[in-house]
Amino acid sequence: MCYDIRASLETQLKRALRRGDQEAAGEIREKLLPFTDLPLFHASGFSHPRLLIYTDESPEYPSVATWGLIPHWVKDSAQQKQIWNRTLNARGETIFEKPAFRLAAKGNRCLLFIDGFYEHHHHKGSTYPHYIHRRDGEPLILAGLYSDWADPETGEVITSFSIVTTEGNPMMARIHNNPKLAGPRMPLILPDELADKWLEPCQDAADRQALEELIRSYPEEELAAYTVGKLRGKSYPGNVPEITTEVAYPELDT
Repeated sequence: MCYDIRASLETQLKRALRRGDQEAAGEIREKLLPFTDLPLFHASGFSHPRLLIYTDESPEYPSVATWGLIPHWVKDSAQQKQIWNRTLNARGETIFEKPAFRLAAKGNRCLLFIDGFYEHHHHKGSTYPHYIHRRDGEPLILAGLYSDWADPETGEVITSFSIVTTEGNPMMARIHNNPKLAGPRMPLILPDELADKWLEPCQDAADRQALEELIRSYPEEELAAYTVGKLRGKSYPGNVPEITTEVAYPELDT
């Protein structure tokens, strides 16, 4: 699963700046940043934050999108509110079959650049949040699906997205041990050299197979993780930079 993330503006701009286009970065800051909720030191998908995504239609210049994909067939805002808590994540193994995702999987794929994500470890009836990030400090590039939905009541067009997930690697198996789940999950993190392939057209069976081959666990040796303060309840400090400060829990050593 991936329901909690950290995303700074600098990280979100990483792709736009890969060719050194400072003018584009300035334009993004001026025209798009005011419509996002950045910076997100901690954001829950259930709050449906607005971030930047890079789509197959605009791979170098980002779009503002809301977390929680709204399929094109949603009829009204009432149905939209019912479904988008269930579309924060999309299981990579079934994106070409599930009604909510199959159209997006074929032609509306995107990339999301984040600093890291949070997962909860279960231990003796309590949960302990961990922050997971790339060991080298570079952004995590997540595979996503997106949709443009027009609210029939207001005419507003909402771009929304879902984070694709895959089977958890051994590190995630140790952290993401929710007893209610069949097995560990993690976001589909794409290696830098393969990220562009996620945005390539999917026109036939061979293209689909090529995409499905990208849906695999990210190597644990390239990730690092540590425990942080509580992300829920009265002690939760909110969306503050200190949220990713390491916090030790002695009870986890027993």
